Amino acid sequence: MTERGALRVRFDRLAREVAKFGAVGAVGTLVNFAVFNLVRHLTDLQVVRASVIATVVAIAFNYVGFRYFTYRDRDKSGRTKELTLFLLFSAVGLVIENGVLYVATYGFDWDSRLQSNVFKFVGMGIATLFRFWSYRTWVFRTLPAREAVAHAESFLEEREPGSDDGRPSTASGARGGGAGR
Repeated sequence: MTERGALRVRFDRLAREVAKFGAVGAVGTLVNFAVFNLVRHLTDLQVVRASVIATVVAIAFNYVGFRYFTYRDRDKSGRTKELTLFLLFSAVGLVIENGVLYVATYGFDWDSRLQSNVFKFVGMGIATLFRFWSYRTWVFRTLPAREAVAHAESFLEEREPGSDDGRPSTASGARGGGAGR
């Protein structure tokens, strides 16, 4: 496989990961907005408190989606560490998301239902960028062995049978089936 081909494979993997992350995130967004608006409609809680409750419910939903759908092929050996890091980075995302809503509500007095939903959405967008980076970098890490195997396979695919590099090719001498034996 050429360097360009390897780059294409990496890009395709990233695109699939982004699509899966987006699918879970989209459903999590619906959960977040549904709980947020339900709490605001049924209770007299302040807007940011209602948002925090909704965000916590969405975080729980998203963990299940990320672990068993988006990142199901990733390392599962350290679940306690994984969950701890997930909650830590989710808490940072919660602060980002609700910080935007807090500033809009209490800093600019934008507190109508529409304004609250718009600024909650803006905060969720900013927090999502942070969460994507942190989850894939720190929480749902790739298996080192899988990366090593992929690298080794790409090295073998780069070599053409019968190449003139002085080494036996994969088709002839590498497995003992060459003509010189």
